[in-house]
Formats: sequence, structure tokens, C-alpha cells
Amino acid sequence: MWDNPRLLNAVAGALTALSLLVFAVAAMQLLLRSPLFPLREVELRGALAHTTGAQVEQAMHGRVDGNFFAVDLAQPRAALEQLPWVRRVQVRRVWPDRLEVTLEEHVPLARWGDAGLVNVQGERFAGRSDAALPLFGGPAGSEAEVTRRYRRFVELLAPLGAPLEALILSPRHAWQARLGGGLTIVLGRDKPNDSVDSRLERFVAVHPQTLARMQREHEYVDLRYPNGFALRVPDLKGG
Repeated sequence: MWDNPRLLNAVAGALTALSLLVFAVAAMQLLLRSPLFPLREVELRGALAHTTGAQVEQAMHGRVDGNFFAVDLAQPRAALEQLPWVRRVQVRRVWPDRLEVTLEEHVPLARWGDAGLVNVQGERFAGRSDAALPLFGGPAGSEAEVTRRYRRFVELLAPLGAPLEALILSPRHAWQARLGGGLTIVLGRDKPNDSVDSRLERFVAVHPQTLARMQREHEYVDLRYPNGFALRVPDLKGG
């Protein structure tokens, strides 16, 4: 071995690399524990309408530990994402002594039954709101699909001038809508040659010559018939 220069050079190189690695690890440990780089400020960013500063402060309490280099950004991010109106959180270091926390709140689109709200991305969240919002309902995991169809149905129903107040998807994937004024539209399920959208388009097209001319209120219209639709009117008997 000692008379093999190539082997000696390889061993020397390996020892040097190992020494540098040990030195780097030790230097990193000293840096992470150093009191020379304290965090002095947490800057909160984002347009917040439902999340208070007190909620943010409470969520972050005890979760910003260590100096500028040692702080674990995942801890405050995870804690803030548990707040009911917070959709997304970004936490980053800003040299030399600051954390920048950017919050994105949910923008509510509808209520999801009695179990929270749905945002404009079609995601359910646990917020509460007193705003006048349409009602959604459906099987678990169908929030995005109900949101997508809601937007499409709003477009199709626009000529009627009545808001879409509720949209429900049954466990059998049948659709039912309720308009402002109380009219319920039974749409049924999508079929290969007769989609729900097509049924709704046909109904809107004939509405001026049918329901709009009748001098009566209607409880619901059933669009599941291939060549027309059925109406139900309120029972006007009684007191």
C-alpha cells in the first residue's frame, strides 16, 4: 500500500473529503444554534376578511422556534392551515431577521348542506357565513362537480331571470335545482344521448311559450321525459 502512490492519493482524497464533511456539519450545527441570527419580525400578508390577527397569533404561538436558519417553516404553515377560513399559506424567510406569512382565504360560493361552505374552487371548508348563498348538496367528494354544473346551469337559466338558489346531486347522480320564486326543476341523470344540460336548454327555449304564459304558480317541473316535461301546481284548495 505504502509503495502505491495512486492508492495513497485516493486515500488522502477520501480523508480530506471526510474532514470537509465533518467540518461542514459542525459549522451547520453552530449556525443553527447561533444567537447571532434571531428572528425579530413576522410580517402578515394577504387580504383577510374572515381571519383575525388574534387567530393568526394564537395559531402561530409556540410554533416559531429557533433562529433565522433553524426555524421550521412547516410548523406555522400547518397550524395556520387549520383555521377555518384559510385556504393556503406560504411562509418564507426574508433576510436578515424576518418571516413573511402570506394567507389566502376561501372565497365562499355556496353552502354545503349543514356541513360548511364551498369555495369558488369547488372545495368544501368549515367556515360560517351570514351571506345569502345558494345551497349545494351531494355525495361526499362531489363538491367540485356540483360547482362546475352550478356555473353551467346559471348560464343556461339566465334568460329566465330567476336566480339558481339550490342545486342537489342525489346519491344516484340525479340532479335537482330550485329557482328563486320556489320552482323546483327535476333534471334527472345524464344519459348518453340526452344530457342534463340538453334538457335544461330545451326547457329554457320553450319557457316563454309554456310556463311564462300560464297564470299560475308551479311547484316543480319534471324534465326527465324524452319529448316534453310534466308540471305540478300548488294545491289551491283549503283555507
